[in-house]
Amino acid sequence: MQKTILFDLDGTLIDSTEAILESFKKSFKHFGKEVPKEQEILVQIGHPLFDMFVNLGVPKEQAGNFVTAYKENYRKIHTKKTVLLPKAKEAVELARKSGAKLGVVTTKTGKYSIELLEHFGIFSHFGCLIGSEDVQKHKPHPEPIFKALNLLNVSKSNKVYMVGDTCMDMLAAENAGIEGIAVEFKYAHKNMLKKCSNVIKSGVFEAVEHILNN
Repeated sequence: MQKTILFDLDGTLIDSTEAILESFKKSFKHFGKEVPKEQEILVQIGHPLFDMFVNLGVPKEQAGNFVTAYKENYRKIHTKKTVLLPKAKEAVELARKSGAKLGVVTTKTGKYSIELLEHFGIFSHFGCLIGSEDVQKHKPHPEPIFKALNLLNVSKSNKVYMVGDTCMDMLAAENAGIEGIAVEFKYAHKNMLKKCSNVIKSGVFEAVEHILNN
């Protein structure tokens, strides 16, 4: 049976921590607000930008302006200050070579996600990309996964996996009725991942190997 693998982006395939932190800092400074500590920002990664700002203390009625300021800076630096995670390209190529269908499900803006994956030369391997603007409800709601499977013309009764680095990814997989494979990254500690996933791998290449061997 053909397998389908959906990947989260930040912390799973790419590391855009530098670009994210810089853009948050500039957004807060632009509005004369105290910049949160880096760790406070990092633990929010995986949420939509609007929610991240609200969770960091920005009033809801002002959060949209902060998001706009963030994106103004991010679009200038995202390709320069983002890197592929170790063996991420090899993982995607291995999965594609196996005949698996591949998709990306992220709360990152789709436009920037596509630009980054094109920049790294791997976007063509994916049959779909679901970004924050493509859904009404974000992970851990299953809507992004269901939309990806629909675009890939895949039934969730098939062998479908979600690879991600946060419990939001794992809960989205559970809510969608597919298997979640967690990967370790600095946005969520292993002890946290143990609460939401039975399978935790050191990186995305190891996750793909696990999927292909099971």
